[in-house]
Formats: sequence, structure tokens, C-alpha cells
Amino acid sequence: MKEISVKDKTSDLRRDVLHGLSKTQKEISSKYFYDERGSELFEQICELDDYYPTDCEVEIMQNNLDEIADALGAGVQLIELGSGSSMKTKLLLKRCQNLAMYVPVDISEEFLNEVVTDLRSEFPNHDIRPVVADYTSEFDLPENDQIAKKVVYYPGSTIGNFTKRRARKFINSIGGNLSAGDGLLIGVDLKKDPNILERAYNDSEGVTAAFNKNLLVRINRELNADFNIDRFKHAAFYNREEGRIEMHLESMEEQSVMVAGQKFWFEKGETIHTENSHKYKIDEFEELAGDYFKRLKTWTDSRNYFSVHYFERT
Repeated sequence: MKEISVKDKTSDLRRDVLHGLSKTQKEISSKYFYDERGSELFEQICELDDYYPTDCEVEIMQNNLDEIADALGAGVQLIELGSGSSMKTKLLLKRCQNLAMYVPVDISEEFLNEVVTDLRSEFPNHDIRPVVADYTSEFDLPENDQIAKKVVYYPGSTIGNFTKRRARKFINSIGGNLSAGDGLLIGVDLKKDPNILERAYNDSEGVTAAFNKNLLVRINRELNADFNIDRFKHAAFYNREEGRIEMHLESMEEQSVMVAGQKFWFEKGETIHTENSHKYKIDEFEELAGDYFKRLKTWTDSRNYFSVHYFERT
């Protein structure tokens, strides 16, 4: 199993944050949301009434579990990228008793270890082997003699965090590491009324705002920065031209901030772009994945808000 040391993680964070804040449009990668507190806040977001993706995806899983299990088949090494709480995966683990191995992959070691302890207690007959890794980079997979094929599981709408160019590149990198007949089970948020989208990312309880601003809390802690959290506000809106929700942290006044010994200036109203969430039509996403994968099955919820696809490596 590949481990990521605290030193490596801090070095990557420092490099990426300093580079991102030096751009004309300041930005910080959304992958840095997920320290232990960020992971906890995201789990709270998934339980909000306005945040529809989780409920829609669970509905899809519950209503189509037999078909999904049949698509996976027997002797599967199920590799979940960015596993989080593995809530939806529990449905698969209960139904798929003939899995060869479940491999949850997550960058937050503390959170992953807590989840895996609970999963091993709930599913003692499954071979569960966690991997601490940044899944956007290369990492090693555990093996056993029972594995007949690999299926990469990428639930939620996380693929939408990538630009469309990077999403294609990322899916191609998955395809390049799989063999013919292996699979990709992936969640994709669908295009819909922008008002529904904007409500989902601007909840009245302020959980998404806390999740967004926790990024600055982490940078203060790990990079000796001096962001005044109260001088930044959460902003999320639908960009029609790009077909995506954008999340930003907006400076409420002119100010300077020190990060790892470097000073950055913010104008009033200037933003740090922290996340994209692209939305797709089904045929748009099929085309995007088509370099390596053939779509075999698509399931949607009753409102057609969300989709789960099973692709086979060609």
C-alpha cells in the first residue's frame, strides 16, 4: 500500500497554494478541502435537504441494486476513489457477497481509518484493504488470488470537479490502468434548472460556506498563514456558458495575507476560485469517456437529476 507522509502532503499543499494564489484568478484545488474537518463537513452537506445528489444517487442504488451487482459480476476488486464515508458502497457490500476485495482510496488518512474500522466490523467477511493516496496520482493496489477483474467506483458528482478537458484526461488515465473487460461505475450530475443547482450550493444552514472557508482554516494551520476567515465570504453560482457551478471565497475588503512567508494582496470583491461542479447531459458524458470505455448501462433517479453509469473498458 502506498502511504502519503505528512511531510509530502504539506509540501504538495504549499506548492499548489502558492502557485494558485499567484495567478490572476486566484485558485486553490478542491482536493485540499478534505482534511479531517473538511471530510466531516462534506458528510453533513450530503445530508442537507437542498443538496440533492446524495439522495438521488442513493435512490438509484436502492432501486437498481440487482442490475448494478449483475453488471459488476463476481470476483471483482472494487476500487472506490475518494471513498469518504463509503455510505453508498455499503449497499454494494451488502448485495455483492462475492466481491474479491474492496479497496477504499482516500487522501485523509485519519478519516479513512475510522471508516474502515467501522466497515470491517459491519462486513467481517469482506476483504477490505484501504489505500491512503491522492487518487489523481499513481498509487499501488493490493492483490489477492481471487480477483477476476477490476471495477473503479467513482460515486457522487466528483468527476464534475474537473474541467472537461481534465475529466477526459482523468478517465483516460483510469482506462489506461485497466484491462479489457474491467469496469468503471461512476456518478454524474445532470444538467437541470440553475435555481435547483444554486440552492444546493448555498444552503440556508451555512454548512457549504463552512466547508468552503475551512480551506482557509487548513492553510492557516498547515502553512503558517494569517487569513482572517471573517473577511472572506462563500460565493457559489451557476456559470451557464461553462455548464458548471463555481465556488469562490470572496474578499470582503482590501487586505493582504501572508502564506508560507509570501504576501498576497486582495482587492475588495476579488475571489479565490475553490471548486467547479460540471453538469452533463448523458450523451455528453458518454462522448467524454469514449476514448477507453463503452457505456453499457445508465440509471437515473425519478426526477432525472442524477445518473449512475457502468462503462466497460474496451
